[in-house]
Amino acid sequence: MFDVLISHIQEKVDITTAEIELLKSFFNQKKLNKKEYLLQEGQICRDLTFVSKGILKSYILDDKGNERINLFAFEGWWISDFNSFLNEEKAYLNIDAIEESELLTISRENYEALTLKIPIMDRYFRILYQNSLVTKDQRLVISNNFTAEEKYLQLLESNPKITQKLSHSLIASYLGLSPETISRIRKKIALK
Repeated sequence: MFDVLISHIQEKVDITTAEIELLKSFFNQKKLNKKEYLLQEGQICRDLTFVSKGILKSYILDDKGNERINLFAFEGWWISDFNSFLNEEKAYLNIDAIEESELLTISRENYEALTLKIPIMDRYFRILYQNSLVTKDQRLVISNNFTAEEKYLQLLESNPKITQKLSHSLIASYLGLSPETISRIRKKIALK
């Protein structure tokens, strides 16, 4: 279960074999079944979670009970309600499994200890946070300024396999569109 995490870390920073072995002691392994919650709105998010296998989604429920997805976490991605994790406040996000998933979790205490005992991990997380901020800025610009078709095409460009892994309704929720709009866009693209 650690292979994906170790590979992900090694893509960003140089870490020794001894540090890798020590790193493993800070994490817990967890499995989720399809549709099983990792976190529900109102709970305190106690862990950062790395997806070793599977797909998770984070979302809020609008006043009509519809999901408004803000993130898909595929294999090799991290997921959390970061505000809740850092500030020990009630989560506003729900996080659940789209498919059976294998996860590695790290508590706030272990996260702090890990970055102190293996200083290169502090750099690793800083790189992740920087990349996350860039991605969120791009997503905000796309969301506020692109047409429905441009949003869909941008998503396909950044993650070409997404339509193979996720349903139209999930993609629509993520893009803030209706499933019917996604169907129309797909038909239009197919005709080109």
